[in-house]
Amino acid sequence: MPDVADLLAAAVSGIGGAERPGQVTMAEAVRQAIETGEHLAVQAGTGTGKSLAYLVPAVRHALTTDSTVVVATATIALQRQLIDRDLPRLVTALAPLLGREPSFAILKGRRNYLCLHRQRGGVAEDPQDALFDQAALSDQEGGPTSPLGRQVKRLHEWAETTTTGDRDELVPGVPEAAWRQVSVSAQECIGAQRCPFGSRCFAERARDAAARADIVVTNHALLAIDATSDIDVLPEHDVVIIDEAHDLVDRVTSATTGELSGPAVDTAARRAGRLTESAATEGAAPAVADQLRQASAALAIDLGDAPAGRMDALSDTLAATLTSVQDAAGACADAVRASAASEEEDPQRMAAARMTLASLDELQRTASRILDAFGEQITERREVVWLDRTPDDTRRPPTLRVAPLEVGRVLRSRLFGQRTVTLTSATLALGGSFAPLAIQWGLAVPARGDDPPEPPALLAGGTTPQDPPAPGGNHPPRPPLGGTSGPPGPAGRPLGGTSPPGVPEPLAWKGIDVGSPFDHPRSGILYVARHLPPPGRDQMPEAYLTELEELIDAAGGRTLGLFSSMRAAKQAAGALRDRISQPLLCQGDDVTAQLVRQFTEDEPTCLFGTLSLWQGVDVPGNSLQLVVIDRIPFPRPDDPLASARQRAVAARGGNGFMTVAASQAALLLAQGAGRLLRTMTDRGVVAVLDPRLVTARYGDFLRASLPPFWTTTDPALVRAALRRLAAAAAQVNPLRAGYCGRADAGETPVAG
Repeated sequence: MPDVADLLAAAVSGIGGAERPGQVTMAEAVRQAIETGEHLAVQAGTGTGKSLAYLVPAVRHALTTDSTVVVATATIALQRQLIDRDLPRLVTALAPLLGREPSFAILKGRRNYLCLHRQRGGVAEDPQDALFDQAALSDQEGGPTSPLGRQVKRLHEWAETTTTGDRDELVPGVPEAAWRQVSVSAQECIGAQRCPFGSRCFAERARDAAARADIVVTNHALLAIDATSDIDVLPEHDVVIIDEAHDLVDRVTSATTGELSGPAVDTAARRAGRLTESAATEGAAPAVADQLRQASAALAIDLGDAPAGRMDALSDTLAATLTSVQDAAGACADAVRASAASEEEDPQRMAAARMTLASLDELQRTASRILDAFGEQITERREVVWLDRTPDDTRRPPTLRVAPLEVGRVLRSRLFGQRTVTLTSATLALGGSFAPLAIQWGLAVPARGDDPPEPPALLAGGTTPQDPPAPGGNHPPRPPLGGTSGPPGPAGRPLGGTSPPGVPEPLAWKGIDVGSPFDHPRSGILYVARHLPPPGRDQMPEAYLTELEELIDAAGGRTLGLFSSMRAAKQAAGALRDRISQPLLCQGDDVTAQLVRQFTEDEPTCLFGTLSLWQGVDVPGNSLQLVVIDRIPFPRPDDPLASARQRAVAARGGNGFMTVAASQAALLLAQGAGRLLRTMTDRGVVAVLDPRLVTARYGDFLRASLPPFWTTTDPALVRAALRRLAAAAAQVNPLRAGYCGRADAGETPVAG
């Protein structure tokens, strides 16, 4: 078997690229981790070529050991890149050296695949929610009239042509309510043996392909389900590569969050009632569905009266209602199972029973989790409960949610404790250390009383001087990180220290930063508007709007505005549209993908938005030369999970603000700043309007998490730099790169 270096060279040559030092270093580190069983965290900047760096050693291991390697990503975009571009070219390039072409497959949760039995009328979601009858689907003159009905009709037409049934291949997509009409969860599926379409099942075909593949690409959510449940949803594997690992904790938390609402309980009760009504009429079973409907009504009233936000105490009334839901759901499930025992030969009845049992079991499990969450001392609780209410959307009922306080425990025992894992992203080292994320993942264990990593002067890998930069100043060069399971902390102690009694010892792992091909100090400027006042809680100050206006004017547009809330984005867009001459788009004006496309294609255009733009935008070239961040993106003080996690850290003697709020802000800041440089020729400015980035003590920690841009607080200097960039862009594309009048002003673009 050729070594990793030879395989990587062949892969890079095969796709017409050039090897990069960081890519070579990463590939060798992944190989070593796989062979030694030591977990690895790799920070690899944009442009490193990290997908090849982990795919090459992964393919080599799979073929050497005749095993499967799982690659998990957070986003659909990266899954598509791996399956449609990277892996096809890689296996073709490596086949001559390996003696055969490696195989690969993509695997998602069953709900992501079209269910032919459901689509062909095997079972309806709910008769009361029926969109239209089957006749309307084939009625060329009429058909469904509601928007949702038209989407479902489109799904039925797509079902006749798709070869994969994969929801993500349907472009544009459809709303969740429409997709649920043609899909089932794993719990709702009646099984390939019972299903009349079992031999043609898209989900089963995907599972079969994955079972035979050398490399299986999946998502964080399915990886979480595989790790946290007793169901093996992924093929047998001993190595996992987690890309976009900065998102892992949030994705696992989301996948393990339960929810409960009055309408959800009522829907399950109606389904159970239809399946048990004949037995109830004959006296063979009590009308248990009525009890569940009564519990649903009581729950709707209780949640309607309760305040939104985190629940630290459970009222006796709500506890009694939840107990009723739990007991009635269990009784309904027993009745449905008894009723369905004689219906095993009827696929349609079996499908209805499976769907009903899935919802009843989920109700019972969630009600039990919520009740159990209040059984311990508040500082010892492992789950967080909160009431989610959207005042402006009456269609969304008040919903009770329960989520794990931390996911590190389960990842530690069910993932890291059983397989060798490599985690990678462009953003993993926060404040100059891998420790913050490693602790969240469960790789590292903080000792009681230890604070999280402090400003980087105390840590390997620090980049930011202790004093705020003077106007025109810059960061010193960034040294290699090389973090390990014990990165040095104060007084040379390993971060996390010695585990206290009852706490497991840290797992064997190391972290490396392979750098970036970009010359950040020469390609980008980090500008902090130190002269502005600290941001307020209400409307954006006029000084911020003026600063934005002047920055956009200097850049000639080409601005991506990243805001901490949609309200702030809309306020800024509304105020500036009459004050700037460039087109200005705001998230919500159209679907995000279309807005990004417009922003990319028209250089003077500006785009304002919130969270999805912080991490989901890839706009190389002159269309993006200024990234503006309105404020440090700390979690809201009333965020139920973040506030509970801060409290838990403080109860252990740590610094809850730094461990949770500052780490979350650092991660988002780094992701946002990473939008600026996407190719070797990109140039531009990241402007942070929040002066606390250089005036507050935690500013050192936050700045050390950012790429090592040349840093200044001088407004005149940064405006001059933006004007030079705009002038250079105008020479490249004079009709699109300069001043552009608003469409409603009837002006034509001119060079400027």
